[in-house]
Amino acid sequence: MSALNKRSRIVTQGVQRSPNRAMLRAVGFKDTDFRKPIIGIANGYSTITPCNLGLNDLTKRAEAAAKKAGAMPQTFGTITVSDGISMGTEGMKYSLVSREVIADSIETAVQAQSMDGVVVIGGCDKNMPGALIALGRMNIPAIFVYGGTIKPGHYQGKDLTVVSSFEAVGEYTAGKISREHMLGVERRACPGAGSCGGMFTANTMSSAIEAMGMSLPYSSTMAAEDREKHNSAAESAAVLVSAIKKQLLPRDIITRKSMENAIAVVMAVGGSTNAVLHLLAIAHAAQVPLTIDDFETIRGRVPVLCDLKPSGRYVATDLHQAGGIPQVMKILLEHDVLHADCMTITGRTVGQLLKGVPARPPRNQDVIRQWENPMYPHGHLAILKGNLATEGAVAKITGLKNPQITGPARVFDSEEACMAAILAKQINSGDVIVIRYEGPRGGPGMREMLSPTSALVGEGHIGDVGLITDGRFSGGTYGIVVGHVAPEAAVGGTIALIKEGDSITIDAGRRLLQLNVADEELARRRAAWQPPAPRYTRGVMAKYAKLVSTASKGAVTD
Repeated sequence: MSALNKRSRIVTQGVQRSPNRAMLRAVGFKDTDFRKPIIGIANGYSTITPCNLGLNDLTKRAEAAAKKAGAMPQTFGTITVSDGISMGTEGMKYSLVSREVIADSIETAVQAQSMDGVVVIGGCDKNMPGALIALGRMNIPAIFVYGGTIKPGHYQGKDLTVVSSFEAVGEYTAGKISREHMLGVERRACPGAGSCGGMFTANTMSSAIEAMGMSLPYSSTMAAEDREKHNSAAESAAVLVSAIKKQLLPRDIITRKSMENAIAVVMAVGGSTNAVLHLLAIAHAAQVPLTIDDFETIRGRVPVLCDLKPSGRYVATDLHQAGGIPQVMKILLEHDVLHADCMTITGRTVGQLLKGVPARPPRNQDVIRQWENPMYPHGHLAILKGNLATEGAVAKITGLKNPQITGPARVFDSEEACMAAILAKQINSGDVIVIRYEGPRGGPGMREMLSPTSALVGEGHIGDVGLITDGRFSGGTYGIVVGHVAPEAAVGGTIALIKEGDSITIDAGRRLLQLNVADEELARRRAAWQPPAPRYTRGVMAKYAKLVSTASKGAVTD
């Protein structure tokens, strides 16, 4: 029996499966369809968030293209939650949890129905890693279709993103802008469908997935509302049918080399800290050996080439016009920091796909810099270690001339307590904020700290206040900030032992995160420490807290 027929058990096992065939007839199968490959289309459409608002249209294009290519598509839904809407609330704890729910739901539907391949169409931050985790686990022919990026908003001559609205709150609190100005930004920041416009987590992960070969070239930076995005969805379905015939599998594509390509691109575009967490989780699902230290190794040989928000000037649609991810990859390839022999879902290698791309970016733009004139000489996601993070922590150091600080700890056991102190102007220049018990297990769910970091930026504390947390940061965060501190507070990591006023050093240059307290004193504090009671005792959050791993291993649950 062929590999295809081994999977399509429902449609190939003859008379004994006729009841199953009868049900398929009810959803549109004809006699001639029972030998065609069944393609699942995992549709993340919702009106919860603009990121996923346009996915139904992409799903319809993919369905039509799959049928034209000789397959039978079956559509099913996956969930999404909006990080931007839940940011700063208890609901944000469900964000990272949703990555696992998405992965589990795709795996469940595809495996239960013995599908031959799957197109996953997603938009918001966790749609993408959730999809790739599922595809790595199942290892059947698959392709990812990104819903596309939002176009920038505009106000008083400036391009806006959703982060502009968060920062405007801090500016208003500091008395720098009027209430009318703040509302003017909020009303114009998100003008339509698509994922957050800067090189935040959604665009970072779409870029990484394109770089590793699991989506089509140029697809990761297209605008959600443009016709080319619809055409790309149709082309993706046709490419998947070809991959099914060739039995080209995700683990043929998601390899150690392709993961290194993805990391290199994340560094070059100035991507989100969340890429570290998600790429580790994807590697785990695909059984690829990858550690948090590998990010530091690759950072040392890849410069930041793109001038993109949050710390830069441009948005993803500008990157697309300048040549997109293929242009970035070609520059990296020309300087021997990209693997050309990696296979992609198209059936061609990275080197073959990039053959016609110019070796240098266009000179009539400054979104993508020349190799000799980068934004920063080395990657921007630094892995810090020290007695505060023996397993590692992630610092994003773009937008800073001197990413280091030593100062007194300002300790908060929740994001809300910290935010209240910032808005009450209780944070001073030179302070190092500690937000703890927000890790994968302790939160649970590892909330993103965009509200406090944006408020700090809005108040003018970009480079004179540090912040460390066992939680995460939005892709829109920048400053002297360190997240993913591991071990986390809830399991007795050193971050749990910090007291108000303790001296803390953040030094990205030395890759150091240090609590400047004597070992003997730390031992006394550790002996007296007691784990807190779990915040949730039932439901999905309780289950997640019991299963989730440390952030340094991707916060995986299997």
